[in-house]
Amino acid sequence: MERLERCGQWLRAALAAGRLRRRLPWLLLAIVLVGSALKDNELVPETPMQNKHNPLNVYFVKVAWAWTLWLLLPFIAVTTYQFAKSKLHYGPTKSILLVLRRLSALLVGTAIWYICTGLFLYIENLTGTCSIAGEGSQPHHPPATKQQCLQASGVWSGFDISGHCFLLSYCALLMVEELAVLEGLATQQNSKLQAVIDALLVSLCLLTMVWVFMFFCTALYFHDFSQKLLGVLIGLTAWYGTYRVWYLKPFSPGLPLPHIPLSSKKYSYSR
Repeated sequence: MERLERCGQWLRAALAAGRLRRRLPWLLLAIVLVGSALKDNELVPETPMQNKHNPLNVYFVKVAWAWTLWLLLPFIAVTTYQFAKSKLHYGPTKSILLVLRRLSALLVGTAIWYICTGLFLYIENLTGTCSIAGEGSQPHHPPATKQQCLQASGVWSGFDISGHCFLLSYCALLMVEELAVLEGLATQQNSKLQAVIDALLVSLCLLTMVWVFMFFCTALYFHDFSQKLLGVLIGLTAWYGTYRVWYLKPFSPGLPLPHIPLSSKKYSYSR
C-alpha cells in the first residue's frame, strides 16, 4: 500500500506540470519520422516485436480500445464524482449527472474509433487488388474486398492506413488528457479512495507507456511512411477536434475537471 501511494504521488507530481500533455503529440510525430527513416534505410534490428503475433500485439493492441475503456471508465467516474462533492459541493444527484456527462466522452471516443476503422477498411478495399498465387488466369469474378481475397487464399494490395498508428496515438492522448483531473483533486492520505485512484493512475500510466512503445514498434517494422503518417495525423485530429475544440463548448462532454466549464467563475476553459 505504501509503495502504491508513493508511486501515485510521484506520478501526480510528474503529470502536474503538464509537460507530457503538451509534448506527447510532437513525440508521436517524431516517432513516426524516426521509425520510418530507420525502416526505409534497413537499420531496423531483428526483434520479436516485428512478429505480428507477439503477446503485446495479440493481447493488448488488438483490443486497445477495450483496455482503454476498461481503465478510463472507473477512473473518470470516481475522480469526477469526488471532485464534484469535495470541491464544488454538489449533491449526489448533480454529481452523478456530471459523472454521466464526462463519461459521454468515452462514447464519443468509441464513435471515432468505429468510424475511422471502418473508413480505413473502405479505403483499402477501394484502392486494392487481389493476387492469388498459383492461378493460371484471373477468375471471372475476382474478389472485390480484402475479406473475400483472404478467404480465397489471396494477397490483397491496397492503401492500408495504419490503424495501429491511429488508435494507439488517440488512446495515449485521450488517457493523458483525462489524467489532468488529478491536478486539482485532493483526497485523504491512506484512505481506500486514495488507494483506488492511485491504482487506476498507475495502471493508466503503464498502459500509456505500452501504447507509446507499440506505436514505436509499428513505426519501426510495419506499413509505408505515408500510411503511418496519415494514421497518426487522423489520431491527432480526433484528439484536437474533441479536447481542444468541441469539449470547450457548452453542449459537449466537457474537459476533465477542474478545466470543465462550470457555473463557478473560479474555473475556466484555459489549460
